Amino acid sequence: MTERIPRRAVLGGLAVALTGFPAMVSGASRSPSIPDGNKVHFDINRNGSVIGAHDLDFHLGGDGFVVEIKVDIVVGFGPITFFRYRHRAFETWKGGQFVSIDAATDDDGKQCRVVGRRVNARIEVTGPRGNYLAPPETLPATHWNRRMLDGPMINTETGALMRPHIRDLGIDTIPTQGGGSIRAHHFNFTGDAVLDTWYDDHPSWAGLRFTAHDGSTIRYERAV
Repeated sequence: MTERIPRRAVLGGLAVALTGFPAMVSGASRSPSIPDGNKVHFDINRNGSVIGAHDLDFHLGGDGFVVEIKVDIVVGFGPITFFRYRHRAFETWKGGQFVSIDAATDDDGKQCRVVGRRVNARIEVTGPRGNYLAPPETLPATHWNRRMLDGPMINTETGALMRPHIRDLGIDTIPTQGGGSIRAHHFNFTGDAVLDTWYDDHPSWAGLRFTAHDGSTIRYERAV
């Protein structure tokens, strides 16, 4: 298993900006839905074998909250590690509005950092590809927030602003950690990002699936 897992598809921080779809949430100041228990955990599976974890912890306080995001992946055979990935991000919201994102990635030794800050009516983004101003409705592509389906997004590893296309595939059933299953709303991305993602009725992020470069299937299975 020496092939590399595609970074932009495996991250909660992968860039997803959507066009050609109806808005899911109206009102720029409406607070996004925080999951029950203020935590979300996913096992990351490759062809049915667990290779890592994706965790989100929501720290509430005052009129806002901070989302702490942790992604860890290790691919190897026995004691030999072929590939290691670590991603950490802190996403801040106040008064129902996205305020900032600060993300750091160690991609098998390659270090990257992305910072986004709301300044007046724009989002200032600094990353490996340089600096730019994003539209005010831009959100980080951290997936937990279904409001990300409403507009452009920041890739929290590369800093790129991306706009893939989305299709609403309706409700279907997906596996969860431990062999269970849940029914969730299915969305398919093409273009800048190629993947499938799901949200439950809460709505909270419920699952993720994509195909790696070697043809293997990578799937997120949520703890329930």
